[in-house]
Amino acid sequence: MGDFGEDSDDSDGEGGMGNVSRIIMRPPGHSGKAKKGHLCFDASFETGNLGRVDLVNEYEYDLFIRPDTCSPKLRFWFNFTVDNVKLDQRVIFNIVNISKERNLFMENMTPLVKSTSRQQWQRIPKQYVFYHKSPLHHGHYVLSFSFGFDKEEDIFHFCLAPPYSYTKLQTFLSILEKKSLYLEQNYNREILGNSVQKRRLDLITIGSLDRNDPKSKRRVIVIMARVHPGESPSSFVCQGLLELLVSSNSVATTLREHVIFKVIPMMNPDGVFLGNYRSTVLGADLNRSWNVANEWCHPTIRAVIDMLVRIDKNKEFQLDFIIDIHANSSLKGCFIYGNSYEDVYRYERHILFPKLLANNLDDYVPENTMFNSDISKVGTARRYLCSILNDKVNCYTFEVSIYGYTTKGSEIILPYTEDNYKKCGRNLVKTFLEYYHSTGAIPLLMGSEIVQKMRKPRLADIRRRNKRRLQRPLTSRTLAALHFKNLNISDYDSSFDELTFSHRNQKITFDRFADQFNSRGESRTGGKCRNTPVSAAAMADPEPTLSIIDFNLVIRDDISACNRAKLKK
Repeated sequence: MGDFGEDSDDSDGEGGMGNVSRIIMRPPGHSGKAKKGHLCFDASFETGNLGRVDLVNEYEYDLFIRPDTCSPKLRFWFNFTVDNVKLDQRVIFNIVNISKERNLFMENMTPLVKSTSRQQWQRIPKQYVFYHKSPLHHGHYVLSFSFGFDKEEDIFHFCLAPPYSYTKLQTFLSILEKKSLYLEQNYNREILGNSVQKRRLDLITIGSLDRNDPKSKRRVIVIMARVHPGESPSSFVCQGLLELLVSSNSVATTLREHVIFKVIPMMNPDGVFLGNYRSTVLGADLNRSWNVANEWCHPTIRAVIDMLVRIDKNKEFQLDFIIDIHANSSLKGCFIYGNSYEDVYRYERHILFPKLLANNLDDYVPENTMFNSDISKVGTARRYLCSILNDKVNCYTFEVSIYGYTTKGSEIILPYTEDNYKKCGRNLVKTFLEYYHSTGAIPLLMGSEIVQKMRKPRLADIRRRNKRRLQRPLTSRTLAALHFKNLNISDYDSSFDELTFSHRNQKITFDRFADQFNSRGESRTGGKCRNTPVSAAAMADPEPTLSIIDFNLVIRDDISACNRAKLKK
């Protein structure tokens, strides 16, 4: 089930390592074929996790999370399906062995559910979910939730957070590769290395290698995600980031011209495939192993370290950012973990990006942002990489909640959706551009210039269409023969236009006739008026006159221009 096809359910038995595989829960004493209402549990698929099911009574089931491979203390991620249900069947599920007791279930988070006929993930309403200490389970915290099945033919899917499998990633990257064909040399997908179980460690490079200024270094940003398999929201953040970077958006276009992005969307493909919470197939927590990484136990992070060192030593590149994307199971919203430095100037440069991010994101929580040099975190990416790379590199951990966020001035928690996580990735890209504008690495006018470039073809198309509409007919232009020129039908010293009869205002026309007649009489009598009345023939309504029109003037604008020219004469 997924946006990019079905997840793989077979890999020589690896996907079902320790998980239940279509186990049917029959009541005691029942034998034979299972009936409707005998629930069938399954987690033997990619990213699945459910280790054991106990039938407590007809309505209640105890569920046990399978621990991470070779790391039995890590139990938090769950992902399983239930089918063979009966219409309106009511059940209670108790997840009894959660190892991380302090988590967002204490903040009213609830599990996700969807079915084959309703593919949109939904949170189970809070009134049906209880996170409590259970005396029946040695005082451990238990997640209990009641559920009613409303469709017999559906398969119901329950999980901690929206799953994002290794197969889904490979399908997405294949689609992204086709969408980015127009970028030509500005997009490249390659294999940086392989995991212990020989799965791909994909590296996506986005950005122009053409150097406009040979004296300046090409800036590089490295982004990593999914070091911990159970933090699936980080993959959605990374997907949103990649989709924007390959788009024709003006922000992406500007960044591609000045910055090279190197994105590693899944650092722990084995753990993701197996349905682990934090570990690799060998039980290693990769985000505590950067300082002890080797090519046998930690081949993926070893390959990344070697790549970063090569970039850092290359004089043609300036490594600016390393962002490690995670999902947080204890806090709400999104925030940054950074490092603290004794060098004041380096620290001030380091806190600029989180400040810009706080201004751009509605779900950013400044109170959760932290800068430290904790010794216990020495094996994390942000702590180790800043110690081996040059002082200009900023290493951060970007955290996003697996539950939700609150807006400013409100205490209502808004649960994250897949689209919300992708929006976080797009906001990261926009903040990169704002950062480079603030530091002067990218001229501020470049963004507006690109917008103008994108709009110019549209304006040209509009003008071209309007020009076509006003074009003259494609006929030969020959002057019409005029038999009369300077035609005057009266002996008055007046122009033809002045004496033209106006049907709209007859009084003006009569006044003009009278004025002309009187002035003519005064000139003949030496300024003395004889008080001769105007003849009835002169005061009669003039007959409508016939105007001679040049039919070469077939456009209204040209006719108006011709009339104005006559008036000037």
